[in-house]
Amino acid sequence: MGDEFPSQEDVDRDIEEVLNLPDEVTVSNPVQAKKKIDESFEILKALGLPRDQQNERSALTLLSLLGLKPETPWSDSTAPLMGITPMMEFFGKHYGKVYAPNSRETVRRQTIHQFLDAGIVVINPDEPRRPTNSGKTVYQIEGGLLDLLKTWGTTEGEKGIKTDLSSVETLKKRYAQEREMKRIPIEVAPGKVMSLSPGGQNILVEKIIDDFCSVFTPGGKIVFVGDTDEKFAYFDEGLLKHLGVEIESHGKMTDVVIYHEKKNWLVLVEAVTSHGPVNPKRMSELKKLFKDSKAGLVFVTAFLDRQSMLKYLDEISWETEVWVAESPTHLIHFNGERFLGPYPEAKE
Repeated sequence: MGDEFPSQEDVDRDIEEVLNLPDEVTVSNPVQAKKKIDESFEILKALGLPRDQQNERSALTLLSLLGLKPETPWSDSTAPLMGITPMMEFFGKHYGKVYAPNSRETVRRQTIHQFLDAGIVVINPDEPRRPTNSGKTVYQIEGGLLDLLKTWGTTEGEKGIKTDLSSVETLKKRYAQEREMKRIPIEVAPGKVMSLSPGGQNILVEKIIDDFCSVFTPGGKIVFVGDTDEKFAYFDEGLLKHLGVEIESHGKMTDVVIYHEKKNWLVLVEAVTSHGPVNPKRMSELKKLFKDSKAGLVFVTAFLDRQSMLKYLDEISWETEVWVAESPTHLIHFNGERFLGPYPEAKE
């Protein structure tokens, strides 16, 4: 799913303002700290990063991902696993650059996203199937680039980075290939296979399509599948229009929509990994979105396991179903006169 990025000017003025360092925090060698930041900045330029990423914030991010303090030589670069908050703590502790707490999202969206695209870093190398929006998400410098940066400051190293950008392209291609290999293939129609980006709720989406559908909507047709990276990964718009529903691009769909033709049901499945379940508010939104449906509406909240479900148990709306991927042949019915079926008021 695409992010709406603020302008760099707005980011610099309103979000990313560097605060004055508290009196009790000092940098042991401010001259060396500035020198190291400048060197990191030069590396970003040599790597061909976009102009909006050629700044102090990105230079500090690179240094934190290499574990480089002001006095640490480039040859001693390491590859720690780091989340965004530890990176920002590194900025302040070792370089005296304390960013406002709300700058965390700026670091993620205005630096880390671009580092990922360029193949400079990899995400969750310790657990590739960890959802990208997990609070445990970590990043690590790419191994080939780490070896190259360890030679920075030598004639060989600077020449290698400044004149042989083909190596960077190789890193980018390798990262793209690895990410593509980790994509999740799903069959949305007979003979039609698509792939979802790894991470996020897509691991659960895969289980919904493979396991839930085979048990509870056999022979059903996939109408819609959302993706962590792309809002409308698959959309059979024609089928939905045939059922009387037209969805605008900003319509907040559930993660999976299935048409159970045999029973004339539209099954709306919310995959819960970080966002909430089908609660009364969400149920009301979906009823309005699908108010013209010729098919009856069935609301399902899906979880990976029971432990995940427990966190949201008191939010789940009555007259809905809950499916837990670790027990794929069972449903939990939240009291109502029907079990896995639409209610007349669902189409009002």
